[in-house]
Amino acid sequence: MERDDLKLAEREALVPSTPAERAETPAWASAMIPSVFVVLWSSAFIAAVIGTDAAPPLLLTFSRFALAGVLLTGVALVTKAPWPKGRLLAHVIVTGLLMQAVQFGAFYTAIGAGLPGGVVALIQGFNPVLIALLAGFFAGEKISRQQWLGFAVGGAGVALAVAGALHFSTTAIVLSFVGLLGLSVGTVYQKRFTKGADVRSSTAVHFLASAPVMLVMTLTLENPKVTNWTGFGGSLAWIVLINSVGTFLLLNFMLKKQDATRVGTLFFLTPAVTALLAWVVIGQTLSTSAIVGLVLGGAGVLLTARK
Repeated sequence: MERDDLKLAEREALVPSTPAERAETPAWASAMIPSVFVVLWSSAFIAAVIGTDAAPPLLLTFSRFALAGVLLTGVALVTKAPWPKGRLLAHVIVTGLLMQAVQFGAFYTAIGAGLPGGVVALIQGFNPVLIALLAGFFAGEKISRQQWLGFAVGGAGVALAVAGALHFSTTAIVLSFVGLLGLSVGTVYQKRFTKGADVRSSTAVHFLASAPVMLVMTLTLENPKVTNWTGFGGSLAWIVLINSVGTFLLLNFMLKKQDATRVGTLFFLTPAVTALLAWVVIGQTLSTSAIVGLVLGGAGVLLTARK
């Protein structure tokens, strides 16, 4: 990272950076954050499959946002995190609606319509390509030729893997791409307009702003009734504690330390990890074309992330 970028990242960090504070986080721990993020993020698709089998998808989405919003609000209050105000608050709300309401409302509805969680993860694998285009066009982030090659290879791999899922509901696939667009636009929007926002309070605002939207949608578009409380409760607990709180805090932390394009490359890894978790946890398998696509996606990550 260049010197100016390093100074900017320090100014954007949760607490002003000093040598003593930086020493509190070991280098090995910082290096593990991307890997931990990928595994935890991928597990959300498996939990969503279980959750949408037990309750309507928008009800699951609302429950996730409401509980995570309350939990993170408590964390922010106890730790005395500064809350966004004025124009910054408006930008944080927009970011939350894009990254939460649009993304997960669409993703969970697609999964509830029968599209496997692994396939949704594969579609989400296009996120680095969209982020690269959006960040380059709107945020002025420079992308090297090697990164573009990585995007091309990774994108081709994701496309190959997704091609085998075309026999599923077309509406579900379209919804998955809508969710992808919400994540990608929200990531770039956050990077550009919410600099200086505290990770704890801003993530709480994301959920609190998105929960009412999902409540209205579940009450008007579906029958909000739980058919399996064990499956619903277990998946909701995992989604709230691990995915809603843990992964999004990690995501926001990484976005403050790195440019949006590099953080976005991590999503090339989620399809392969999701496929492995789906096979281990719920017994889902992949076709040969999907496996080849995952290999190409991993190659794209290596090309993009390599310095």
